[in-house]
Parts: sequence; structure tokens; C-alpha cells
Amino acid sequence: MTAVCVYCASSDGIAEQHVALAAEVGIQIAARGWTLVSGGGSKSMMGAVAAAARSGGAHTIGVIPQSMVEREWADRASDELLVVESMRERKAQMEARADAFLALPGGLGTCEELFEIWTSGYLRLHDKPVVLLDPAGHWAGLLAWVRDLAGQGFVGAGALRRLVVTTDVPAALDACAAPVPT
Repeated sequence: MTAVCVYCASSDGIAEQHVALAAEVGIQIAARGWTLVSGGGSKSMMGAVAAAARSGGAHTIGVIPQSMVEREWADRASDELLVVESMRERKAQMEARADAFLALPGGLGTCEELFEIWTSGYLRLHDKPVVLLDPAGHWAGLLAWVRDLAGQGFVGAGALRRLVVTTDVPAALDACAAPVPT
């Protein structure tokens, strides 16, 4: 069984197209018989991906810092809800429990998670797929910036290959199950 860690927005006010995308990811994870690992939140895209995955029969694991539980953000319906002390511990638990990582549209937190897992994969600290699902160009500016960094010699071609960028859910999940690009 494959466990996919999904990084995405958990804040209020997110456009419905992004929330619908998250729900579609959850539905498709369940259809493949996979497990969802998430940040353990019940709001916005994070809540939508988890609820949709559970509705399709997927096992869901949420990892959330105590400070967010106290604000009532916790997805208490998770099959497993791990409450940790810090964001660093959260990311470590999510990484340990996942076989692949999938980033959806998000803000600073999603960006930070994506960069950390992408970098650690490039540094060979793990050999798990890192996939970016971007059907509407949410990450276009960031990707252009990273390609510019590569053009200046700050980012190697291997690092660029390490991140698989897709525009539809089936391709993203296929990439999560595929060998890591080298």
C-alpha cells in the first residue's frame, strides 16, 4: 500500500477550484487503495482532501502540532491523529509515514514543506517521489524563479529533474507511484 503525504493550504478564503482539486485528490487516493498523510487540519483544502479520502474508504493519518489542536483546527475524524509539539516534529512524522509527497496549491507553509522535502530528496536523504500538482499555474512564478536560479548555476539539473510537475490528478498520482527521476 502506498501512503501519500499531501501538502496544501489550510487557511480560510481559498478559491473553490482549489478546494475542489483537493477533494478530487482525496477521492483518487481512496480509489487507488492508498493511505493519505496530511497536516491533520480540518479546514480548507487540507480538510477537503482528508474528508474525500475517508469518504472513499482511504485510511487517513493527520499530524498536527498541539498549538493548532487548541485552536480547534484538528481533523478529529482522522483514522490516526498524531499530536506533536512542533512544526519540525510534524514534518518529520509526515515524512516518516509517507512513501511519496504531493504538493497542491498553497501558501508559505506549503512552499516551505515542498522546498524542504524536495531539497532533502535531492540531497539523497530520502528516495521518495516529490510531485507538484499545478493545473492552473499557481506555482508558475516559483518554477520560473527556480529555473532562473538553475540558469545562474545555483540549482543543478538533477534538482530540477527531482521535482515532477503535473497538471492533472491521475498524472500526479501516477508520478507518486513511479520511480524517482534521476
